[in-house]
Amino acid sequence: MTDTYEPPKVWTWDTESGGRFASINRPIAGPTQDKELPVGKHPLQLYSLGTPNGVKVTVLLEELLALGHSGAEYDAWLINIGDGDQFGSGFVEINPNSKIPALLDHSTTPPTRVFESGAIMVYLAEKFGEFLPTEPSARAECMSWLFWQMGSAPYLGGGFGHFYAYAPEKWEYPINRFAMEVKRQLDVLDRNLADRTYLCGDEYNISDIAVYSWYGALVLHNIYDAAEFLDVASYTNVVRWAQAIEERPAVARGRRVNRPWGPEELRVPERHDASDFG
Repeated sequence: MTDTYEPPKVWTWDTESGGRFASINRPIAGPTQDKELPVGKHPLQLYSLGTPNGVKVTVLLEELLALGHSGAEYDAWLINIGDGDQFGSGFVEINPNSKIPALLDHSTTPPTRVFESGAIMVYLAEKFGEFLPTEPSARAECMSWLFWQMGSAPYLGGGFGHFYAYAPEKWEYPINRFAMEVKRQLDVLDRNLADRTYLCGDEYNISDIAVYSWYGALVLHNIYDAAEFLDVASYTNVVRWAQAIEERPAVARGRRVNRPWGPEELRVPERHDASDFG
């Protein structure tokens, strides 16, 4: 970095931050437009986008359906964050933080809103009694890895991904700072998976789904075009684990939901029935 920034005594929002998401970034909450959300035929209404945080929930829902839980049928509506859909009044009523995903469960009276991807995963796992251990030690291990992901991924996406791929200029200090942290996180995972099939042992659970959505995408799909830069192939245990998860049919389906980009055959912008997968 060649220029030195001298912070003012009180920060004010007087210019756009620049970068890919400059048009939607702002320092205040609340809706910017009156826009009701659509409601489909199923009790579970998901409003999301096929980013890693969105994929966590759609994969879990598809896994629940694969186990025969008909109550897990859901309508998935596209929330295009690039267009600012997350600032519509209907969406803000479900998630005051204006981030995807958000879930509304109409099987309860009144309907239950759930926001934050980790909270949605725990809610669904408890509702259907799947993918969350009940034995105290096993449950604690699962929850620990789930919250590890919730606390760690902002360094990967909002930190490394922003400065490496989305910032208007590339600056050495933030890229190095966040690359170091992401590689430390990959090492944490790689060491844990050296003698475990899944994050918590032999059983696949919501922590695997949550961590896979971010770090599996990082090591298998070159997100941020950073696979070579981060030398992700060297984390062989993470690669093995991510490949095993990606072979699951429910994961393949969940990755396609609310996805408006990529090859046409992989796009399922809205999901209302299993037939939407073709």
